[in-house]
Amino acid sequence: MTPNQVTAIRAVIVALLAGLVVVPPQTAIAWIAVIASTIAAVLDGVDGWLARRTGMMTAFGARFDMEVDALLILVLAILAWRWDKAGPWILMSGLLRYLFVAAGWALPWMQRPLAPTRRGRVICLVQIVALIVAVAPIIPPRVTGVVAAGGLLTLAYSFLVDTVRLWRHR
Repeated sequence: MTPNQVTAIRAVIVALLAGLVVVPPQTAIAWIAVIASTIAAVLDGVDGWLARRTGMMTAFGARFDMEVDALLILVLAILAWRWDKAGPWILMSGLLRYLFVAAGWALPWMQRPLAPTRRGRVICLVQIVALIVAVAPIIPPRVTGVVAAGGLLTLAYSFLVDTVRLWRHR
């Protein structure tokens, strides 16, 4: 199996999760979201490991992986909001990537490529885990809101670092 095939499986899982956005909150549905998103997160590590191990790292594969991550974060943020596990502010977690891309349309210096960093990979994982925790049915909203806010703050920090880096090298 190629790394892009693993990422495609993740994309299918995320698409199925997106279907839960219209489903009313139910414990069983929330557990399905937790399990499916955990599988997607684990497969995120598998596709990267497989790409490095087999020497199949490509710009397309890296971009495909990043976009599936961004969509997973958006879907989980919507679920956390719709299921009253966090306020509407959590949607910013899912929108940051798309706002960053949109900023590039207005500010050409924001379109320059960014080298992958350990910080970026770790913070992406932190954000995904925070959102998985946020949709978990056994964790009360007062806790999930704090966890989700922490994830959003770390993600915002990462985007700020990348924006400053692009600004300095414009």
